[in-house]
Amino acid sequence: MIKNITVIGDGGWGTTLAIILNKKGYKIKLWSAFKDYAGYLNKKRVNTKFLAGVKIPKVILITNSLKEAVLDADLIILAVPSQYLRSVLIKLKIYNEPNKIFLSVVKGIETTTLKRMSEVVYDVLGKVKLAVLSGPTIAYEVVRSIPTTAVVASKDTRLAKEIQDILITDRFRVYTNNDVIGVELGGSLKNVIAIACGFSDGLRFGTNTKAAILARGLAEITRLGVVLGADSKTFSGISGLGDLVTTCISPFSRNRFVGEQIGRGRKLKDILRDMEMVAEGVPTAKSAYFLSRKCKVDMPIIAEIYLVLYKNKSPIKAVDDLMSRRRKSEF
Repeated sequence: MIKNITVIGDGGWGTTLAIILNKKGYKIKLWSAFKDYAGYLNKKRVNTKFLAGVKIPKVILITNSLKEAVLDADLIILAVPSQYLRSVLIKLKIYNEPNKIFLSVVKGIETTTLKRMSEVVYDVLGKVKLAVLSGPTIAYEVVRSIPTTAVVASKDTRLAKEIQDILITDRFRVYTNNDVIGVELGGSLKNVIAIACGFSDGLRFGTNTKAAILARGLAEITRLGVVLGADSKTFSGISGLGDLVTTCISPFSRNRFVGEQIGRGRKLKDILRDMEMVAEGVPTAKSAYFLSRKCKVDMPIIAEIYLVLYKNKSPIKAVDDLMSRRRKSEF
C-alpha cells in the first residue's frame, strides 16, 4: 500500500501534485533543486516563482536533499524539466531502493538522445515500475479544483489503475491507457505546436489560422507517433487533442507565450532570460525536428518552428513558406 509519496521538482505542476495528494491524506515530501529556494519555501510556504498565491501545507516536507526526499518513499513522482531529468536520476540512483514505484509527469524529448522521458528513466534506473501522467493540466487550474482530466499510461495495467486511484479526486478525473508512446509524444509535441500558435497571436492573425495550426499540427504529431509505435486513437484523446488545445489557447501557456513574443519581434534569448519557468517546447522543437528527420516523417510545421527558433528565420517567412507548399490531399 502506498502511503509515502515524494515529488521530485518544485515547479508549478510538482507543487500542485504535492498539495492535492496531501489533501488525500498521503505523507508528502517535495524536493527542490536549489538549497536557498527550498529554505525560502519552508519559511514562506508559497511557491512565488511557479505557483504564486497558493499556500503549501506545513505538513509537506520540503527538502533539497535527494537522500532525505526518497527515503521511505513508496511512490516517486518525477516533475523536473525534461533536459534535467537524466542528471537528476543519476544522482537519485544512489539512494534508490528496489520496489519503489515511479510516475513521470515530465513532458519532453531528450535533445541529445531523442528519447522519451520513460526511456530516459529506464536508461538510468533500469526496469523499474513506471507509469506516466499527461493531459491538459494547467497547474493554476488544478490546484484551485477546476474540473480537469488527465491520463496515466503504463504497460502494466494494474500499476496504471493503482496510480489512477491515488491521483483521482472529485475535480481531477484520471483515465488509464496502455499506450505509453502515444501519451508521452502527445504531451511533448503539443508544446512545439503551441509555439506556432503563439507566432499566430504575435502576428495578430485570427482564429482561422490557429484552427489550421491545431488541425495540421495534430496530423504531424499523429504521423510521427504511429511510425514510432503509438496508437493513432491516443492523439484524438485527452493527452493528444485535449492537451494540444489547452496549451495552444491558455493565457497561462509558457510555450504559447514564447511564440507570441517572437511573433511580436523579440529575440528568443531575451524571452527565455526573463522567464522563471521553463518553456519545454523550445528544446523539444529541436528534438522533434531531428526525430522527424531520423524517422523520415514529413512535419512541415515542426520544421518551420525549428528554423525560427534556431536558425533566425522570421515567423512571417515561415508562414509564407507553409502556405505556399505544393498542393496535396488532406489525408
